[in-house]
Amino acid sequence: MAHKIWGGRFNVGPDKIMEEINASIDFDKRLAYQDIACSKAHCQMLVETGIITAADAKQILGGLDEIEKEIEAGQFTFSKTLEDIHMNIEAGLSERIGEAAGRLHIARSRNDQIATDLRLYIRASIDEMDAQLAKLQLILARQAADHAATLMPGFTHLQIAQPISYGHYLLAYVEMFARDRARFGDARKRVNESPLGAAALAGTSFPIDRQKTAATLGFERVMANSIDSVSDRDFVLESLNCAAMTAMHLSRLGEEIILFATPQFGFFKLPDNYSTGSSIMPQKRNPDAAELIRAKTGRIIASLIGLFIVMKALPLAYAKDMQEDKEGLFDAFDNLSLCLSAMAGQMAHIVPDKEKMRAAAGAQFSTATELADWLVREAGLTFREAHHITGRLVAKAESRACALHELSLADMQAENSHITESVYQFLDPAHAVASRTSFGGTAPQNVKQAAEAWLDRLQKTGTKT
Repeated sequence: MAHKIWGGRFNVGPDKIMEEINASIDFDKRLAYQDIACSKAHCQMLVETGIITAADAKQILGGLDEIEKEIEAGQFTFSKTLEDIHMNIEAGLSERIGEAAGRLHIARSRNDQIATDLRLYIRASIDEMDAQLAKLQLILARQAADHAATLMPGFTHLQIAQPISYGHYLLAYVEMFARDRARFGDARKRVNESPLGAAALAGTSFPIDRQKTAATLGFERVMANSIDSVSDRDFVLESLNCAAMTAMHLSRLGEEIILFATPQFGFFKLPDNYSTGSSIMPQKRNPDAAELIRAKTGRIIASLIGLFIVMKALPLAYAKDMQEDKEGLFDAFDNLSLCLSAMAGQMAHIVPDKEKMRAAAGAQFSTATELADWLVREAGLTFREAHHITGRLVAKAESRACALHELSLADMQAENSHITESVYQFLDPAHAVASRTSFGGTAPQNVKQAAEAWLDRLQKTGTKT
């Protein structure tokens, strides 16, 4: 039997395997509400332009309301034989109101329908993730304000480099997530364009009002080219790219949680409610939430790369390959939302060990740069000269298994006679941190001011950066 929706051209129906590979309802049914909203907007436009009668429109809108309620109640039956969300809803509408249902598809195609549905879904998802990112920023900014003067080591190459403020470290991630929010916000502008009314690819001869449907659905503008309207998936790729970058930032933070919670570092105590135990080793406290965030980042990046590979050689306009845009997108957004919630919960409850962090802040000659800077300021040396002298003093301290500040003044003056007793205060990690007052530096006064500025901004604007 030919397919009852599009089967007029065919003598027999699709093979069972064709039905299996062609169907997308198992995953695109999550677009049901977007599809119904799209259909309602299209129906309202059709009646206002005189393309269908008010009586037909009333039946169509009433039938769509019934279907929406059944979906909410879990009573609507989705059928794989009907392929996708559009045809499932159209068939359901036809069962309820009969012939009038067939008029809803005037001047549209599944091509512009799915493009519209997907844009509505992504737009709402971006707004939800922006709120999650803002919540995470708020948690980090509050802790940064509380720990503006808490010392920890800063790293390059994962080697102790210079002492920094823990609050300064946290604010680095606040800035990263601000960029993520800005990228999502910028992508949203291009998502928020309406393809509805482009039909299959060439537009329609019916006197439709695309501006009307765009306004009804909250789009800022109508897409200008009907071919581009149905063949574009840049908006999905761009949104996935934003998700991948956000996940990458979460993964970097997750990696540091894992490292800093090890006994070798001992900087963080993991909260019980974001850790797990071992089935055999009773003493274990495993950072599974952070590890899973790190792992899920791979899935999110894979979704982006997968869609790039799908789209890289598609001729205009629509091709069935584009059906593969949704599963990866849904998976990526679902997992990013999960990761954001898990990270916010962890960071709200992680307890830093201030004493261990302070001790590590002064380890591995971390204030050597302070000594070099002192030689530049006080002894009038070039930085390169100061760098070499400081390097020799570090080597001397290392050979004696002592810290820089434990070298005697005579030892220091043997390398440069201009060194005085006053140099020792600059070798204290707290002094080193406090001295970094340049804009964006780690001095506690800077950190406090920056954290309070972020808190004020986030509390006033909420989800807007």
